[in-house]
Amino acid sequence: MTSASAALPQQPGRTKAFLRLVMIEHSVFALPFAYIAALTAMYEWDGNIHWGRLFLVTLAMVGLRTFAMAANRIIDREIDARNPRTAHRELVTGAMSVRHAWTGALVALVVFLGAAALLNPLCLALAPVAVIPMVVYPYGKRFTNFPQAILGLAQAMGPVGGWLAITGAWSWDAVVLGLAVGVWIGGFDLIYACQDVDTDREIGVKSVPARFGIPAAIRGARACHTVTTALFVWYALLTDAGAFFWFGLLIVAGAFVYEHTIVRPHDLTRLNRAFFSVNGFIGIALFVCALLDLLVRGLTV
Repeated sequence: MTSASAALPQQPGRTKAFLRLVMIEHSVFALPFAYIAALTAMYEWDGNIHWGRLFLVTLAMVGLRTFAMAANRIIDREIDARNPRTAHRELVTGAMSVRHAWTGALVALVVFLGAAALLNPLCLALAPVAVIPMVVYPYGKRFTNFPQAILGLAQAMGPVGGWLAITGAWSWDAVVLGLAVGVWIGGFDLIYACQDVDTDREIGVKSVPARFGIPAAIRGARACHTVTTALFVWYALLTDAGAFFWFGLLIVAGAFVYEHTIVRPHDLTRLNRAFFSVNGFIGIALFVCALLDLLVRGLTV
């Protein structure tokens, strides 16, 4: 058996390790809103779902997010090694080498750029702009107490890109939806960062909770989610949304209230439920309601 053939069985393990590294299942947080933007653009464009374009939007979103997560893990690997909560991550334990992580990141970047090129010239031209905050964000915690603002900017690009992918033209409606998503994700990242306050202060990582305390971070998250709800309402008004979408907004508002009921400054025991379960539910619930609304209003499958 040659050395090359002996190495082949290891590849599935590397692939699984890379997928764990980038937490591929968390695409659920960003994809629904890109779909809402893309489908709304299709409805306003010609009233038909263009499955090929929707597939390319999916490739672009997953590709960019995968690149961003891999770059984040690579850049933060020394910080992760010093934090007990993150010390099990693949680049810390050796389950994934830095070289293989960069290989996966570059493949994902090529997928993103290829999908953007196939969509339209404007998407390709703006693709590098979308990449910049994805790389800047992990460095943010080294120079600013507000790295969540950079994360929010990065996430806001998803809905804008979803709309551009369909029309090839700028839309302020999509910007409003993008801002809603960015403020939402920045807000729940404020909550998530609360669990690392002691470690962050010890090793010099900057964040709102580390600088201003957990109560201030929780209040900031509540303010963010209040603004998010207002922006969703604004988007609904701009796009003449119907009853199903408004019902979805009621669900989102209720989920926000529940999230901030179970997470309190002196009780973070249910933080993971708020972060993963509630926020994943918000994206899926609003997407389903938005899709039903567009179908009722005349979007053709």
